[in-house]
Amino acid sequence: MDVANQIILVAAALITFSIFAGVMSSRVGAPLLLVFLGLGMLAGEEGPGGIVFNDFKMAYLAGSIALALILFDGGLRTSREYMSLALGPAGVMATLGVVITVAIAGVAAHYLLGFIWPRAFLMAAIVGSTDAAAVFLLLHQRGLRLKPRVASALEVESGLNDPMAIFLTLGLVGLITSGITKTGLTLPLAADLIFDFLWQLIGGLTFGVVGGMLVLRAVNKLSLSPGLSPVLAGALALVIFALAQSFQASGFLAIYLVGYILGTHPHRATGDINRFSDGVAWLAQISMFLMLGLLVTPSKLLPILVPGLGFAAVLIFIARPVAVWISLLPFGFNWRETSFISWIGLRGAVPIFLATIPVLENAAYAQLIFGLAYIVVLTSLVVQGWSISRAAKLARVELPARPKPRMRVELDLPTSKGRNVVAYTVDPLSLLARRNMKRLPLPQGTDFISVMRDGVVQNKLPADGLKPGDVVLLITSNATISSLDRLFGARAPRLVARDPGQVDFLLEASANCGTVADMYGFLVTPHERSLTLAGLMISRCGERVPEGTRIRAGAIELVAVDIEKGLPTQVGLDLDPAQDDDKSGRWRRLPLTIWQTLRETFLIDETPK
Repeated sequence: MDVANQIILVAAALITFSIFAGVMSSRVGAPLLLVFLGLGMLAGEEGPGGIVFNDFKMAYLAGSIALALILFDGGLRTSREYMSLALGPAGVMATLGVVITVAIAGVAAHYLLGFIWPRAFLMAAIVGSTDAAAVFLLLHQRGLRLKPRVASALEVESGLNDPMAIFLTLGLVGLITSGITKTGLTLPLAADLIFDFLWQLIGGLTFGVVGGMLVLRAVNKLSLSPGLSPVLAGALALVIFALAQSFQASGFLAIYLVGYILGTHPHRATGDINRFSDGVAWLAQISMFLMLGLLVTPSKLLPILVPGLGFAAVLIFIARPVAVWISLLPFGFNWRETSFISWIGLRGAVPIFLATIPVLENAAYAQLIFGLAYIVVLTSLVVQGWSISRAAKLARVELPARPKPRMRVELDLPTSKGRNVVAYTVDPLSLLARRNMKRLPLPQGTDFISVMRDGVVQNKLPADGLKPGDVVLLITSNATISSLDRLFGARAPRLVARDPGQVDFLLEASANCGTVADMYGFLVTPHERSLTLAGLMISRCGERVPEGTRIRAGAIELVAVDIEKGLPTQVGLDLDPAQDDDKSGRWRRLPLTIWQTLRETFLIDETPK
């Protein structure tokens, strides 16, 4: 009993200390995963903790479950927009890109580490894929926002590339342990390997899609208490994962797709499942990295540190960039975006997890391979993980952080799938308070319920608009939460223009200009009130409107977001446009600014009341 209590005490203390250490490390920009690994090493047999842990079977089992839960949470947070943007480039990077990376890294392992060719390519396969846990966590650790197609390419790639990495690792371990490498690779064996890979991919896809629809149906049909719905979803997702693995398909791909289907379809427990999954994923990441930190013996890394660092350098600076540039060539990414995606080839728990497979199979030099994989992961987290924010700024792929609402409370509506009641407290620095808007500009599909001011509930919007401290109740969908956060959250005036596609609200270009102007409080001429939003942009910009074109309308800007055959199909509203600090640019635009100011000044008296 004493031993059991000690295990509970040590495990809980390690997790608690990891959370506190993570909070402190974020202030200096240190990657959280690096902190968790470091704490595991300090708690290990050669650190102050003195804990002896060398059970690779338990590490493999716990790592499998933890990684599955992390991928499930990543799928829940992958939107349809991200998947549609990234499926092509991410799919190529997760297959062809991994193969190219392994090929280049395998050559490096042969010449730098002195491995025979099969063992060299096994070493490369173990570290050849990006890590979902590292990518999901580090991209969001400090509120970093990237251009949508860059962020989506990185996140979806990390969720899809596990089948290729696991297939290559298992295949090469099988070849090495069976002794076939001495006699050569025969045609039937090569055909078997190709069939195994295709089944991993197709089987994982099938289990994921079918299983995801079954989980979605179960969550919607079963009447459960709020606390049981997320438990049911997580348990069923693990069932799908285990079934896929049992049939030799990719359970990791399957559980990622289960999460994606559940996250992109309306159901009655959206908020509960998302919150529960987020907490479980954090616990899985902390536990997995602490355990992997305990598993390594630091003194065994010192003799192989220099060749390991050289191998890691080839992987980071040559293999990953070459693979990404070749993979993304057909998809129209510019050189800055491609360079950033090349740099953020984060390695985390997956290489260490895969490195336990040769140990379990008693392959030759397995402990050496495990140590080298650990060095690669540490190097990646230090070099790439620590520099992610700086790299995003240099590559110009970073977007301004979304304003955080002072307070937001969400309540799921069981009778209306996909719709939630949200309560916002108006922040003094929010756009609503700064602009003193008389009307409440809400995204499409959002309904106003009431406002509470000084403890008094009002069922109508106050005549003097919203004030700081007001609590606003709304019915909305999950898709509009980010827009509402920008509206109610604190935001400082921007001095630098952001990406043209980043706007507060998206509207159909066929919407009536006068109706939208009244709703969002911008200025148009009496003639322009009868036009559509597309007609307004055409009247001001000419017959062909380039994508990203901005026109000023009082205190806001209209942005041509989507263009088909030169005509806008979607128009965005930027309620808080940037104040351009480019002096030469302001002089060039002075005539247009004077004209717009005069028109809007005289417009005030002309607008019908």
